[in-house]
Amino acid sequence: MTASKPPHSSAPIATAEVTIPPLGLRGILRWPDNPAGLVIFAHGSGSSRLSPRNNHVAEALSAAGLATLLFDLLSPAEEADRANVFDIPVLAGRLTGVIDWSGGIAEMANLPLGLFGASTGSAAALMAAAERPDRIAAIVSRGGRPDLARDALPAVRAPTLLIVGGADGEVVTLNEAAAARLGDRARMVVVPGATHLFPEPGALDAVVAAARDWFLGHLAGPAIGRKGGDNAV
Repeated sequence: MTASKPPHSSAPIATAEVTIPPLGLRGILRWPDNPAGLVIFAHGSGSSRLSPRNNHVAEALSAAGLATLLFDLLSPAEEADRANVFDIPVLAGRLTGVIDWSGGIAEMANLPLGLFGASTGSAAALMAAAERPDRIAAIVSRGGRPDLARDALPAVRAPTLLIVGGADGEVVTLNEAAAARLGDRARMVVVPGATHLFPEPGALDAVVAAARDWFLGHLAGPAIGRKGGDNAV
């Protein structure tokens, strides 16, 4: 279906498949009663709105009172060309388009907005946040490649949490460098022993807890312009 507004339901959390114009990108929208904010997900290369890890995180955020939206950044035809999967400016443009789309829906327009990026999706989230600094209130990166956002990093104003696995090798170093460029807007959390996809027992739960606390801390009230150390987990 094409969503003109979030679904309403007597259930605590309503879930709907949505189609986002103008490209018809498919998404999954979770809408709890009276959400404190909306978190839009940007998945990594080779993933989609059906990512089990991102859906696990989204379900936990929705249970905590945040609306969530997972969507496909590319159409099926575009995904067939692997070059598109790693075209960060294109992915960031798609994410910016969805941010603008959400702003045109009455129930979403006034909600504080957060971005959750995974892997290469983290770079897309940071680029989009730099393009829409007055709209994005908080960012969380899971196992991300923020280095791929390149010159967009200094323009990011939103408090940013970088979550990395302690056994993720070079990605830890890349996130440390990105955190330095983001300055006091950023905080980095290392999950001991976790690798890139956080498959180890308890690792993804640590991601969920950190992301939930970060978003609730920054989306519950005016967050744009806060320093990254405020309400830190």
